[in-house]
Amino acid sequence: MLVYATAQDYADYTGQDAPDGIEQALARASERIDELLMGAVYAVDASEMPTDVKVRQAVRQATCAQAAWSIAVGDPYGVASAFKSVSIGSVKLDRASGGAGDGPPRYAQDALSILRTAGLLPGIVIDGPRW
Repeated sequence: MLVYATAQDYADYTGQDAPDGIEQALARASERIDELLMGAVYAVDASEMPTDVKVRQAVRQATCAQAAWSIAVGDPYGVASAFKSVSIGSVKLDRASGGAGDGPPRYAQDALSILRTAGLLPGIVIDGPRW
């Protein structure tokens, strides 16, 4: 699995020490970034990392932003969007209605902005409630 950022990258980006479990959070964040980059065109090396310094930096920063966001919202696997509400005591899960835009977003807005500014998003990503 390709992971675009390290614990040190995360600490540099956030200005805070990387928390326990950061490697897993960065791996999940890299998966989300891969989803966003589907269709983006840029040169890669043998390990599939971007070769252009600006592209590599944008992908690394977007990965850190995605990891920080998923840690902050407590949803490292991006599954919260499948549920309208969740309770732990006496377990109660209410599924989202299945309409597009239901539930919380799957992607960090900062990650989207970083990739969009770098010219890596081929279009606009609508994630969250529609207008």
